[in-house]
Amino acid sequence: MAANQPEIDSFRLFPSTDDNKTQLGFSFLDDSPEKPPLPLPPPCIEVLISQASSSVKPTFEPVNFDGLTILKGRVSTEEVFALANSDLVPGKYEGGLKLWEGSLDLVRTLRLEIECGNISLAGKKVLELGCGHGLPGIFSCLQGASAVHFQDFNSEVLQCLTIPNVVANLPQKDQSPNNYSKVRFFAGDWSEVHQILPNVQTDDKESDSSASVGYDIILMAETVYSISTLPALYELIKKVMSHPNGVVYMAAKKYYFGVGGGSRRFISLVEKEGVMVASLIAEVGGGSSNVREVWKLQFK
Repeated sequence: MAANQPEIDSFRLFPSTDDNKTQLGFSFLDDSPEKPPLPLPPPCIEVLISQASSSVKPTFEPVNFDGLTILKGRVSTEEVFALANSDLVPGKYEGGLKLWEGSLDLVRTLRLEIECGNISLAGKKVLELGCGHGLPGIFSCLQGASAVHFQDFNSEVLQCLTIPNVVANLPQKDQSPNNYSKVRFFAGDWSEVHQILPNVQTDDKESDSSASVGYDIILMAETVYSISTLPALYELIKKVMSHPNGVVYMAAKKYYFGVGGGSRRFISLVEKEGVMVASLIAEVGGGSSNVREVWKLQFK
């Protein structure tokens, strides 16, 4: 491994040892009528930069994107959640402390989209869903987005990893209260978090139709692994995406074996309703490995 390349975690749904077989608690895969229900999701809250963890300190290493370097922190699930060898614990921890391949694919694709003139992030309102490390959102900050909001299921991920990552990557000259005000952090489940997000679509017919409501660009990487969460994710996107010109960039594996989700499953859901059009704009991998894809979604 090159010295300037971080260790990237592949998507591991189950622990590798028999001792931990039950640790992940994928109850939605269990057909037993006695399966326990998933715990209630954590409350939806905004996490302030000042609420970054003082006890958990990430170690930083560079991620090189062909000349562009973004720092990424590393903390352990043991340190933050007292969980060992677990990538996912539904209802408790959704993998936000790992750096997944899709987030790197998304940053690289955004760079190409900008170079080709297909998109500009300057002056845009951006939301990164399931942000974890937040590299695509950080890239948006560096590209001059007017507002970048980071969402993750767990407030602990935001406090221990996302916020330190953002602070570490914001140029020193930009580290002022005014510049920090353009980044905000929100924790909560996709079915409820729209209630606290600042930029949400409304059905109010009397609202000013000329006002720009919603996020111009929604970014998400590795968010479509679980079939059970896809409807809530799609409904959230429709509620917070600017109409009619908003766009979604989604990076994901084609299939997530073992849980049934994947980019194609999500695109099928989108196309079935017929409100948005989806375009495949990048494909990574192949052969014996699981293909990774980047999709672009827009309103028809």
